[in-house]
Amino acid sequence: MLKGIDPRLNADVLYVLRAMGHGDYLIVADTNFPSDSIAQQTVHGDLLRMENITTGEAAEAILSVFPLDTFVDDFAARMEIVGAPDEVPPVQQEVQAAVDAAEGQPRKMISVERFAFYDLAKNAYAVIQTGERRFYGCFMFRKGVIPPEE
Repeated sequence: MLKGIDPRLNADVLYVLRAMGHGDYLIVADTNFPSDSIAQQTVHGDLLRMENITTGEAAEAILSVFPLDTFVDDFAARMEIVGAPDEVPPVQQEVQAAVDAAEGQPRKMISVERFAFYDLAKNAYAVIQTGERRFYGCFMFRKGVIPPEE
């Protein structure tokens, strides 16, 4: 354990979050997402895991150290439900709440059609698979910057 670091963040995840640069995409996915095959196509190339927690819990932990991009509208995205793109199920509401808490204000994620989300994920820096079993627990976070101290 490390002081000040959320214990849900393992060493592999912390390494990748630190290595990513401004504008890089991170995918946080549920257990049904084709995480391993897509992860092989990413910059990192290996699947990361945060097992036994939901995507909401993973988002809380990740966003405790990961700045979201403030310069773009697509700073975070959720996978749309097939046939109901405007529906936001509880799993997505939980991640939206984690985003809002990290940002200190409401900041709505964009939605991405399912197959477009798969294509987006292939261009990500890395994929983290969670233990989330609810459907549509798949998200993209775009890394922002940390400004210099005054």
